Amino acid sequence: MINVLRTSAILLAGRRYWLLPLLPLLWLGVQAIMLVAGMRLGAEPVAAQNSLIGVPVAVLAIFLGGRTITGEIDQHSLEIAYTVPGGAHRVWLGKLIAAILILLSSLILLAAVTYAFFTDFPVLQSLYGATQGVVFYLAAAMGFGTLFRSEVAGSLATIGVLGLNRALGSFRISPFWNPLAVEEADAAQMLALNVQNRIGVALAIAAIVALTFTRAERREKMLGG
Repeated sequence: MINVLRTSAILLAGRRYWLLPLLPLLWLGVQAIMLVAGMRLGAEPVAAQNSLIGVPVAVLAIFLGGRTITGEIDQHSLEIAYTVPGGAHRVWLGKLIAAILILLSSLILLAAVTYAFFTDFPVLQSLYGATQGVVFYLAAAMGFGTLFRSEVAGSLATIGVLGLNRALGSFRISPFWNPLAVEEADAAQMLALNVQNRIGVALAIAAIVALTFTRAERREKMLGG
């Protein structure tokens, strides 16, 4: 299993795939420089989940999601995937799991740095919220890429959705919904909102992955001009 995931990671991001979790640290580096230079105020706990942890890793997720299936079109290896015993989805599922593990590594790393140098925050709650958003945009990038049969077009469409999500804020159906941003809600309301959001987004992710794999299995459609 480990060898399969390692091979999937190499197919997805090259032999230096282990460097990818470090890339979002550049965002925290920029934030630290701005803080020292007085260009921004200190971070609040509400900013940890999305602004400092989730969004920079989501950008990495969009890159990986776009490459999961349609990256093989550019590499001219998609037709080979259709010859794998058991179905091509086994190849894509392995790459999807490898991508999730890379992203989880990055999320944990950013959470540790954020907690140590920027602000205290409820670690498990914020890390789950950030992970939920990141996995959603991983699946969305994979879905858009398959729909448009283009890694670039799929990534651009997903970045547009991410930008819209950030512009609208942390509304209750948002993949990046943040309980710390909710004001004037009692414990019962907060629990209901939490359950609705977590279950709803999980179902949305499962639906996107299932629909994407179904479309990608249509060999003539994917390989057609």
